[in-house]
Amino acid sequence: MVGYVGVENLIRLVRHVGIETVLRELADYIEDDFRRWPEFDKTPRIASHSRDGVIELMPTADNALYGFKYVNGHPRNTREGLQTVTAFGVLSDVNTGYPLLLAEMTLLTALRTAATSAVAARHLARPDSRILAIIGLGAQSEFQATAFHALLGITHLRVCDVDPAATEKFRVNMQNSGLTITLAPTAQQAVQGADIITTVTADKLQATILSDNMIGAGVHINAVGGDCPGKTELQADILKRSRVFVEFPEQTRIEGEIQQMPDDFPVTELWQVITGEAQGRRTAQDITIFDSVGFATEDFSALRYLRDKVRDTDFVTEIDLVVEPDDPRDLFGLLTQP
Repeated sequence: MVGYVGVENLIRLVRHVGIETVLRELADYIEDDFRRWPEFDKTPRIASHSRDGVIELMPTADNALYGFKYVNGHPRNTREGLQTVTAFGVLSDVNTGYPLLLAEMTLLTALRTAATSAVAARHLARPDSRILAIIGLGAQSEFQATAFHALLGITHLRVCDVDPAATEKFRVNMQNSGLTITLAPTAQQAVQGADIITTVTADKLQATILSDNMIGAGVHINAVGGDCPGKTELQADILKRSRVFVEFPEQTRIEGEIQQMPDDFPVTELWQVITGEAQGRRTAQDITIFDSVGFATEDFSALRYLRDKVRDTDFVTEIDLVVEPDDPRDLFGLLTQP
């Protein structure tokens, strides 16, 4: 039998534990796995692109566990009342190949994306950062705001979206967050005075969400929305005067903000900063960018966290996903013997 955590049980778990606690605990798992980065098998995600979106598989493994996530990204889905992103994941035993856990990962990905952003900012943003600007108030925005509040002590939000309905949705969801929230009419007004800027728009195109003249010294940019070929949010001139940090360069050069730059454009891998092998922010005047596209180890961390969290609880059920004949060589007998 294989453990299964579906949508209902994941929602129950997060409500039981508390969103901020889940984000903090999940961030610890993510950071722990970044610290042992060389132990993982790593490959850019396997993508099938279409006119309207992308479907991807994101695999990785260490010497004990194998994990993968199936995920899509279809920005136009909201027009049909569908989610832009859906996902599920599997965690398996490397020694036997048997799956151990099957889990919904639409919500779990939203949580791990926000937790990863906050982990990166803990190492790259100025320690005194208290004001966060968010450009794009789609499905990920509340998770980002909550994670930065829980992990970095952000107290003020300045937010902007071109869709009034998205802005109202965000306002309602965050009204009891304890954060001071300013609804800005333009992205330029939102980023004025911000210590950290998160860009997390959904349209699958090369856009200029942030232009060079909008970014002053000392800012940390959390670039989340540029996550597939042909989709960017930052003007290239910003990259040229910033220090850029990435998860897995081979993937980010295809899908991240740095797809705009030459192949030899210098970047630093986040795991190297976390382990102390490379320097993060050098001065208070540095502009730092986390060019985040999401990587399989983060999903691995999330699945590992979920497995540990639900063990011996009623938040997990069992399903008969793997056949178990009395004689492992006799599969056919399962179909013919009473």
